[in-house]
Amino acid sequence: MPSLSPAASIGIDFGTSNTVVAFATPDGHVETLRFDHAGTTLGVYASALCFWQSRPGAAAEIEGGPWAIARFLEGANALRFIQSFKTFAASGSFQSTTIFRQKYQFEDMLAAFLRTLAHRAGARLDFGAARITIGRPVQFSGNRPDDALAMQRYRAAFGQLGAGHARYVYEPVGAAFSFARQLNHDAIVLVADFGGGTSDFSLMRFSRQNGALRAEPLGHAGLGLAGDTFDARIVDRVIAPRFGKGGNYRSFGKVLPLPVHYYATLARWNELALMKGSLEFRELKELARFAVDPAPLEDFITFIEQDLGYPLYRAVSAAKVALSSQEQVEFHFADEMLDIRSTVTRADFEHWIAPDLARIGASVDQVLAEAGLAPEAVEKVFLTGGTSFVPAVQRLFVERFGAEKLTSADQFESIAQGLALIGLAADPDQWIARAP
Repeated sequence: MPSLSPAASIGIDFGTSNTVVAFATPDGHVETLRFDHAGTTLGVYASALCFWQSRPGAAAEIEGGPWAIARFLEGANALRFIQSFKTFAASGSFQSTTIFRQKYQFEDMLAAFLRTLAHRAGARLDFGAARITIGRPVQFSGNRPDDALAMQRYRAAFGQLGAGHARYVYEPVGAAFSFARQLNHDAIVLVADFGGGTSDFSLMRFSRQNGALRAEPLGHAGLGLAGDTFDARIVDRVIAPRFGKGGNYRSFGKVLPLPVHYYATLARWNELALMKGSLEFRELKELARFAVDPAPLEDFITFIEQDLGYPLYRAVSAAKVALSSQEQVEFHFADEMLDIRSTVTRADFEHWIAPDLARIGASVDQVLAEAGLAPEAVEKVFLTGGTSFVPAVQRLFVERFGAEKLTSADQFESIAQGLALIGLAADPDQWIARAP
């Protein structure tokens, strides 16, 4: 890992898919923590965990980030692979999961993940540093998310690492600070941050006084919908029918449709990662005995037993990315016992995500209304996150603001770097996120 200059401030962007750490020096220089993995230097640390036992009955060993993915892909021992677990943060219905006979609450999983991050980062990452700023969504993902519960869990987890004093700032505000370094004049900027689990929007007025950058928040909005939701639409239309969705089963002499909640779990990466060993999975195996056509359900069961969620995630994500530059893609997901192929067109994909786009547009309109501003008053629209490259998402902003106002930067590092810069501010506490 390359050496870094002494840091006065640390920014941490814990994301649904990836986590990024940035350091800012007293002179305002900011850089991202890099990880050397398998001969490659990475600026992101995958938000994933892998638990395994070296022998039956032994205590579970844990890896995180790209090392977790590598361990999972080796598949040499009994293991559990967890991804997108940030999505559980605000869920009151998620209390805990049992992994190798040990119970893990959300804060336990997050603390375990942070320990792997600290181990791989080395002494440079000091969670007890005086100035440490952590990003959080404007609105957490999930059905009826509990903001207070999520923050309680965040504080408990980061507190275990010594960061009980950390400040929490809205993620798009961090991205705004990163972008504002480019400004040489006063401007109103809309930041749209598209993560894996949430889409967040902040409207900021930036100005310079005596050479110092000043920022005034004008409005915030967010929703628990982003890249993973778009992935879920592909899973629902392409994968779920192959695993029996739309089929029937027999019960007491009647033919009934197969319950759809199993397929909702298939389309949620965080829940799919925990499905193996759950009561829901046992119910699915029992249901297959009574299916009119059991073969698709048997394939679904094999898929879960073989822990194929991560390979499916990669295949679906790759198809989504390809549709940003191609009118159609040939989707292909294969394993020793499974082979799923389908042509996916951009037109179909945009039709599937149309309701999601409408909700995103409504959130953008909400933040403008909160500030009492028309789209014409916004000088720049800063887009960050992989989903911002989806053509239909781009059109949504072009239609409201004009193509000439749109700009973007590194889709992964801008939030963490902005959070680190906020830590250098004379009064960083003014940027602390308040419960909506």
